[in-house]
Amino acid sequence: MKHNNKYIYPKTVREMIEGRRHYEINGGEKLPSVTTILSSTQDPEKAQSLKAWRDRVGEDAATRIVDEAGARGTAMHKILENYILKEGYVDLTEVGKNAHNMAMRIIQQGLCNITEYYGLEATLFYPGLYAGATDMVALHKGEMAIIDFKQTNKPKKREWIDDYCLQLAAYAVAHNYVYKTNIKKGVIMMCSKDNYYQEFVIEGEEFKKYMYQWLGKISKYYQQKST
Repeated sequence: MKHNNKYIYPKTVREMIEGRRHYEINGGEKLPSVTTILSSTQDPEKAQSLKAWRDRVGEDAATRIVDEAGARGTAMHKILENYILKEGYVDLTEVGKNAHNMAMRIIQQGLCNITEYYGLEATLFYPGLYAGATDMVALHKGEMAIIDFKQTNKPKKREWIDDYCLQLAAYAVAHNYVYKTNIKKGVIMMCSKDNYYQEFVIEGEEFKKYMYQWLGKISKYYQQKST
C-alpha cells in the first residue's frame, strides 16, 4: 500500500482533565476525546453490566484481565504501525509474540484490502467539540474509510460493538467537516488472542445511523457539563 499525504493531520498533546482524556490541538483548544464522550454518556445498563462482571470475577482478576488486554493491544498496534511504515520492529516478550500473531492475521486478512492510506494514528477533531485518534484513514476496497484495529479476549458478536461503530462515525464526522470529504464507511479489523480474525464493515444507511447517534452523544455530553 502507498501513502498519500493529501490530508495534513494536526499535532496534538494528550492530557487528563478532571480524570478524562483531552486533546490539545495545535497548541490551542483542549477538546474531550471521543472515548471520554462515550464513557460519560454510556447507558446505565452498560455501566451496571461492567460492574457486575468485575464483582463476578473479583477486582484483582478484573484488573489483571484489563491490563493484559491493554498491553496486548498496544503491542499489536505498534507491530501493525511499523509494518505499514515499513520499519523493522520485533517484540520478543510473551505479550509481543502473541500480539505479533494477531497482527499477522490482520495483515493477511484485513490490510490486504487497503491500497492507499492517508493517515496512520491520525488525530481528527471537530472544532469546539471533540477530538480523537483513529488507527487509519485509507482506501478500503476502493472506498475511503475510517479503519480501527481492535484486539479482543474472545470473538465478538455484532451487537456487542456499538461503541466501536460510534467511534468510527465520530472520526468520519470530524474528517468530513474539516477536510470536506464524504466518508461514509468504517471498518473494524479485530483479532482475538487465540488468533481468530473478524471484520465488521459499517456503511451506507447503517453508518449514517451511527453518525446521528454520535451527534446525540455530543449533545448529551455538553448538556451534562452545563448542569
